[in-house]
Amino acid sequence: MNKEELKTRTKQFALRIIRLVESFPRTSTARTIGRQLLRSGTSVGASYRAACQARTRADYISKVGIAIDEADKSLYWMELVVDAKVIPAEKLTALTKEANEIVAVLPATTRTARPRLKPRRSR
Repeated sequence: MNKEELKTRTKQFALRIIRLVESFPRTSTARTIGRQLLRSGTSVGASYRAACQARTRADYISKVGIAIDEADKSLYWMELVVDAKVIPAEKLTALTKEANEIVAVLPATTRTARPRLKPRRSR
């Protein structure tokens, strides 16, 4: 998967998260969890885009790490949505699968960048 495809995929993930949160019932629990899910789910793509603009490989790896963390947080919030019975698990199956795939794909982009980093010299 190339950089542009991953940018599109993470943006589509964010849009799906937005639609999901908009469908939540209007309860305080749903609002609280939804706000957290909205933050983490939309941050995945934003963090990956920032990584694509990184000035160094180390900066790229760091920013991709943030995107991975946010995707993993999204998985946590989706688990909580189901466990709190905000919405049924069946409605999250495809979105959970996509989040897991993103969590699997993003580290692979850093593995290809990492070997080319130059080691720091001691002074």
